[in-house]
Amino acid sequence: MTSGERAPAFTAFTPNGQPVTLDGLNARRVLLFFYPKDSSLGCSMEARAFQQRLTDFDALGVTVVGASTGNPASQASFREKCDLSFPLVSDPDRSVAKSYGVLGGLTGLLGLTSRTSFLIGKDGRVEKVYGGVNPSNHAQQVLDELKKLPA
Repeated sequence: MTSGERAPAFTAFTPNGQPVTLDGLNARRVLLFFYPKDSSLGCSMEARAFQQRLTDFDALGVTVVGASTGNPASQASFREKCDLSFPLVSDPDRSVAKSYGVLGGLTGLLGLTSRTSFLIGKDGRVEKVYGGVNPSNHAQQVLDELKKLPA
């Protein structure tokens, strides 16, 4: 998946069973971030950093959505533990992860996604791909780049 390509459509579900679709979000930009494992140190750090900056993302017209191959119960616990208010979606059959190409390497062999994010424009096209991100500064990195982009 590269910048300029149409982002794959998806339907995935939050831990409480609510469907989330890319089409349903595309009135705004979407930051879809894939993370490997619920409640792990790096994933908790990354999710909390997005939560701490959620008002800034919202002000810039960006909806943040986290995705993993974890099951809904694990995600519900993770969401509560990190006090997250943005949606997390579960992809236990890995169909969303496969369509975005984030199942490579060792993590893919384990059924986990790589730590990769996609900034998707209102037109449904990928504006930026962030691969191999550092969970401690990724949220701020994306915000800094968003401030340079036209609305």
